[in-house]
Amino acid sequence: MPARTPVVSGRPRRRGRSTAVVAALTLLVSACGPTEEEGPEPPGVSGTERELSFEGGGFTVDGTFTSPGESGSENAVPGALIISGSGPTDRDGNSAGRPEADTNLNLSRVLSEAGVASLRYDKLGSGDPATFDDEVKDALEEPVDPGVFDAQMAAAYAELIEQPEVDPERTIVVGHSEGALYALRAHEVLDGAEPALVLAAPPGTRMLDVIDRQLSEQVRTAEAQGSLSEAEAVRMLSHTRTARAAMRNGRDLPEGDTTGLFAPENQDFLAWIDAFDPPELAAGLPERTPVLVLWGDEDSQITRDEVDRLMEGLEGAERVDLAGVDHVLREYDDFPGAAVLDADRPFSPGVAPAVTEFVEGLW
Repeated sequence: MPARTPVVSGRPRRRGRSTAVVAALTLLVSACGPTEEEGPEPPGVSGTERELSFEGGGFTVDGTFTSPGESGSENAVPGALIISGSGPTDRDGNSAGRPEADTNLNLSRVLSEAGVASLRYDKLGSGDPATFDDEVKDALEEPVDPGVFDAQMAAAYAELIEQPEVDPERTIVVGHSEGALYALRAHEVLDGAEPALVLAAPPGTRMLDVIDRQLSEQVRTAEAQGSLSEAEAVRMLSHTRTARAAMRNGRDLPEGDTTGLFAPENQDFLAWIDAFDPPELAAGLPERTPVLVLWGDEDSQITRDEVDRLMEGLEGAERVDLAGVDHVLREYDDFPGAAVLDADRPFSPGVAPAVTEFVEGLW
C-alpha cells in the first residue's frame, strides 16, 4: 500500500512521473535492507521458472512464469496472475525500501506447491532502473495515463493463459496490497475473464483516506520522537487534507507540499486510484466469484477495520487472518533484539494451507 514516506525520511525525490511511481506510491519501510546471513527457508516449492517478455500498454513488460511441474507438461494446470503492490514494486514484490520482501516470489512458491502455475511481472517503473530503455526513461519523466497499468495487467493475463502448461478455464488473479484493487477489477479489465481472486493485505477504503491515515501515523510518530516540530506536523497534515479535498473536487493541488506525495505529476494517478472504493468494487464482482482474503494482524499499513469494511462487499468470501504477520506476509517480532530485516523473518506458514485449501475448492 502507499504508505507514503514523508520528507522526514530524507530520501531524495526524482522529477516527473517517476515521483509518482517511486516516492508517492512506496511501501512503508518497517523492515528492510539486505543481509548476508542465511535466512529462513522459503515457503512452498520453486517449480520450474522461465523469463518472459511481452508488450503491454505500449511498453515491453518483463516477467517470470513458474510452472509447478516440468516445463511443457501435457497436463494443463490452473494459472495465477500475481499483481504487485504500490509504487516501483517489482515482479518479486521488492522495492528500493524493501529489497528482500519477496512477497510475490513467495506467493508463486506457495501457488506452485498447490499445483498452480503463475506469472509475475515488472509493471512500468519497477524492476532494475539500469535496465530501463530510453522509451521507459522518457515515459517516467512525464505523467503517465494510469490506464497503462490496466493495459499491462491485461497483457500479462493474456500471456499467462497462452502458456502451454496453463488451463485458461481455471485462473486466479492474486493482488497484494494496492494490487488487490486491480484484482477486484479484473473482470472489467480482462477480456471476458472471470477469475477467482486472492486478495493479500488488501485496502478496504479509498486510497487518499488510506494515505491520510498512514501519513498521520508517521507524522505523529516523528513528532513524538522529536524529528518534527508540532508546527511542522500540523502544516504537513493540513496540507495533506487540503490536497485530498482538491483532488476529489477537481481543483489544482495546493503549493508547498512537503510530503513528497502531492506533486502535480502525481495528481492524475492519485485521483484515478482514489475513485475506487474497495467495498463497491467487491459488491460489483460477478456472482459467485470465489475470493480468498489474507491479512496479517501485525500489518502496519492496512488496519483490521479497513479489512472489515472490505468484507462488507464480499458476500461469501473466505477470510484468513494471519497471527503475528505483517504487510508483506512475513512473521513480525518486536521483541528487543529481534531480527527486523525482511530476509531474516519467515514467510507466514499460514499462507500455504489457506491458498491450497482455497484452490482445492475451486474446480
